[in-house]
Amino acid sequence: MSQFITPLDHAQGRAEKPFKTTFFLSERLLVGLNTLLPGQAQPLHDHADQDKFYQVLAGEGLFTVGEESRSCGPGQLVLAPAGIVHGVQNEGTEPLSFLTVIAPAPG
Repeated sequence: MSQFITPLDHAQGRAEKPFKTTFFLSERLLVGLNTLLPGQAQPLHDHADQDKFYQVLAGEGLFTVGEESRSCGPGQLVLAPAGIVHGVQNEGTEPLSFLTVIAPAPG
């Protein structure tokens, strides 16, 4: 894969489960793209030793970090520090695509 990526060129939906692709993975960092079709969700979870952020590229979703939930669309950045519960649900009518960056990368 090239070092220069247009993330939305890789976005695709899957009816059976949310789509994920990894653009970069090292022991220090994971960079990937997630696409959720309407009604799909990434359940609430946490990463004890990893910080994470989501950068919304297309669509709109309900993002939860800790006790706060917000509807976020293109251009919005969502921060999920280590140990804080987080997740996202596509409650819209269009696919939701977002970059996911985790550091250090999951083992």
